[in-house]
Amino acid sequence: MKQRLIILFLILVIIGMSILLWWNQAIKPSDPQNVQNTTFTISRGENVRDIAERLQKDNLIRSSVAFFLIARFGGLAQNIQSGDFKLNPAMDLFTVANTLTHGTTDVRITIPEGWRDEEISLELTKELNIPESEFLKVANEGFMFPDTYMLPKDASASTVVRLMQSNFHKKITRNIISKAQAKGLSLDDLITVASLVEREAKLPEDRPLVASVILNRLKIGMKLDIDATVQYALGYQPANQSWWKKDLTQEDLQIDSPYNTYLNPGLPPGPIANPGLAAIEAVANAPQTGYLFYVSDKSGKLHFATSAEGHNSNVTKYINN
Repeated sequence: MKQRLIILFLILVIIGMSILLWWNQAIKPSDPQNVQNTTFTISRGENVRDIAERLQKDNLIRSSVAFFLIARFGGLAQNIQSGDFKLNPAMDLFTVANTLTHGTTDVRITIPEGWRDEEISLELTKELNIPESEFLKVANEGFMFPDTYMLPKDASASTVVRLMQSNFHKKITRNIISKAQAKGLSLDDLITVASLVEREAKLPEDRPLVASVILNRLKIGMKLDIDATVQYALGYQPANQSWWKKDLTQEDLQIDSPYNTYLNPGLPPGPIANPGLAAIEAVANAPQTGYLFYVSDKSGKLHFATSAEGHNSNVTKYINN
């Protein structure tokens, strides 16, 4: 009996060693020297076994069985995407499997802070062929969080909006919202004020002070008189090929729009752009100041004043000279 157990043990060891040797070979690149990328396409609904066999046939992996085992029992099968993927024979089995769950041919799109929805829609049209009207129908100004996104080529407008809003809710913490509420701001108010700050302050150090000016004016019922709200109301400027008119005229300041804070007291009806996290935090953390005015010098640096006299002095010093 003892001898049989020894023989059985040796057989199991040999089998185990054989499997280990096979596995170590199976997970290696099929051709380590060949880094030439090829496009591998997965159809919607294609099963893992068929994908594994095609990968081996295309010399992208050594073993379809090993790939199937990784995908099925490693939890990757349900995450494999449809679409086009850049693969090469120098990738090992795990790299190939992980690549198929991330979509390396996803489109990388960066949405800068302070863009309005129309600007985002133009970028999505250019990069993903999403019609501008489709995005604008489902977008929510102010809540399309500026960031860099990896988006599938076939992403719909609603998919993009869901991703941006999900990112927004991840970044805007309960702590930020609580601080805003302590200042008497709802979430919508917070984002509206932050959008004004984003468009008005070019320098990070100016953002909290611009926020304090806006909050101070709101508290005493003073009109905001913010140029960016007029720019938003004016819309696209064909002459400058921009959504933000640079030099406003007196006629511009009289535009009949609820967003014109030169004519209407209080906040505009909603955000005028999509603010970044820094602008939102600047509002939530805005210091208590006596500032009611600010003016920009030629470099974009803002200069603040607590009175009309001080403001006029700054205008003379930084604008008229």
